[in-house]
Amino acid sequence: MNTIFATATARGRAGISVVRISGPQAFLAVEKYARPLPEMRKAALRKFCRDSEFIDECLVLCFNEGSSFTGEPVVEFQIHGSIAIERAVLSALQDLPGFRLAEPGEFSRRALMNDRMDLAQIEGLGDLIEAETEAQRKQALKLFSGALGERASKWRKELIRAAALLEATIDFADEDVPVDVSPEVMDLLARVSDDISDEIQGSGAAERIREGFEIAIVGPPNAGKSTLLNALAGRDAAITSEIAGTTRDVIEVRMDLGGFAVTLLDTAGLRESDDVVESIGVSRAIERAKSADLRWFLSEEGDPESFGIGKAHDLFVTSKADLKGTSGLSISAVTGFGIEELIAETLKRLEQMASGASTAANQRQRHALELANAALANARIEVSRGPDFSELAAEEIRTSVRTLEALVGHVDVEHVLDEVFSSFCLGK
Repeated sequence: MNTIFATATARGRAGISVVRISGPQAFLAVEKYARPLPEMRKAALRKFCRDSEFIDECLVLCFNEGSSFTGEPVVEFQIHGSIAIERAVLSALQDLPGFRLAEPGEFSRRALMNDRMDLAQIEGLGDLIEAETEAQRKQALKLFSGALGERASKWRKELIRAAALLEATIDFADEDVPVDVSPEVMDLLARVSDDISDEIQGSGAAERIREGFEIAIVGPPNAGKSTLLNALAGRDAAITSEIAGTTRDVIEVRMDLGGFAVTLLDTAGLRESDDVVESIGVSRAIERAKSADLRWFLSEEGDPESFGIGKAHDLFVTSKADLKGTSGLSISAVTGFGIEELIAETLKRLEQMASGASTAANQRQRHALELANAALANARIEVSRGPDFSELAAEEIRTSVRTLEALVGHVDVEHVLDEVFSSFCLGK
């Protein structure tokens, strides 16, 4: 197996740059360029020299096989964050026999192959690196900690017990084995199925936290939708004008709203129009508003309309409070009046939507859970049909077990690994 290396920090000028090496010959890099080899897991100051040429003074960290992120011998050179120094160090490593530049996500892939992490944890790590908000960080950390793998392991043990009971009645019918194991089997299947169903049900909220919520700003022309969007964005993201119908397409601005990733949608003013382009904009506005997680209905008349697309948790807001006075939830995007209250009320609703979020947070994980649960449903049907169908029931249970093993990357996932790791950086 090759020894791989890559920069584990972002490229560009910085105080520190970390070059990571993993593989059977990792320590050779230290012996060749920065000897002597330091004590394992303790940083040591060394001079990195190539053919007697002094390149940089750096810190060296070494990890034994089984004690590193990848499970292989690992070396980290903490060099000064100069583009020239980094280039020289990488060039020197390229000269070593059996060394090559890592592919995207290859360090994490080796951690998976060496049983340092399961596939769900790897996905959690990817989410953690990409996390933009506090809610995303917490969600990713829960997955990265191995919570989903632990649950899957517990379910797997219970299902293996259920399958073993059924197979005992098939293979050892003449020995001292309970004749009717169906009550215990059904109890085990029901318990696991209920747990998986809860996980599936909460996956929608988890995925919204991961991907971000959408909030559509809806209302008639000149209600102040674009002005509100610009005020929250802190810049002129949308054109504002006294001319009705200025906004023709949906304008999106992504931001951190109280720890939640949120995309605000500024939509076209809703009204009947003979203008073909504006009518298209209104149709798009209605379509996006319907699919959004939450809607802010703005009106300067004090009685906002829902336009037939509202839901119970939506917010109805009177705009231009600086000109019209206030009643109920009112704002002025120009002066900032009422915006804090609007955000506070919005956060209450987002927290409600996020409550009950499960550990499973992406489509692959949810699909695997749905397949596992479908097999359990079939198994319960076969068990209920009597002992003559025990073999069919046992096979359905084994199908569910294999799906749970695929969920955490133990079997049948080679076809998804390239896709999972393709989004990782070279040094991870």
